[in-house]
Amino acid sequence: MAKLIYSAIGSLDGYLNDAEGRYDWAVPSDEVFAFINDRERDAGTYLYGRRMYEEMIAWETGDFTAEGPLMEDFAHLWRKAEKVVFSRTLAGVSTTRTRLMREFDPDSVRRLKESCAEDLLIGGAVLGGQALDAGLVDEVQIYTAPVLVGGGTRIFPSKTRVPLNLVEHRRFDGGMTFHRYACARHGQP
Repeated sequence: MAKLIYSAIGSLDGYLNDAEGRYDWAVPSDEVFAFINDRERDAGTYLYGRRMYEEMIAWETGDFTAEGPLMEDFAHLWRKAEKVVFSRTLAGVSTTRTRLMREFDPDSVRRLKESCAEDLLIGGAVLGGQALDAGLVDEVQIYTAPVLVGGGTRIFPSKTRVPLNLVEHRRFDGGMTFHRYACARHGQP
C-alpha cells in the first residue's frame, strides 16, 4: 500500500505564505530543490485542493528549459504523475493525467492509497488538514525556511492532535531545514 505524505515549505513560525499571500521567502536553494526532486521521484500521485492546483498548473504549461535542470526535472516529475483535484467550485481541469473530485471523501482516498504502487503527496493546508483529521496521512514532511512572517496560511490548520515520530532531519546551506515525521497512530516507527 502506498503512503500518503503531507509535504510543505513553510516559515519558522508555521506559515505557508505571509499575510499578503506571498511565499517568495520560501523559494528553495538549488541544494534544497535537488533534494525535493529526489524525494518526489517516488510519488505517483499528487492530491490538491483548487488553490494549490491552480498554483501548480504552470509546471505543465511552462517551458523551463532556460530555467535550468532542476526546474526542468521537477516539471518532468510533475507532468508524469497523476493528479487528483478536490474542488466544489472548479469548472474543470486543464492538465493531463488529472481528475476532478467534488468532495474530499476519506474512503475514496483510502482506496486510492490501497490501489497505488507509488506514494501519494498531498499539498495545501486545507486538504492536508482534512487528510490529517481523517487519519490518512502516513508521513509529514516539512521544509522550514529561516524566516518569521507573522501571519498568513497556517501549515496545519486542523485542530487534530497527531503524535509524530521524527525519522529524519537535515539542515541545508542557507538555513532551511527538512523534517520527516511518521504519524505514530499508524503504527510506524
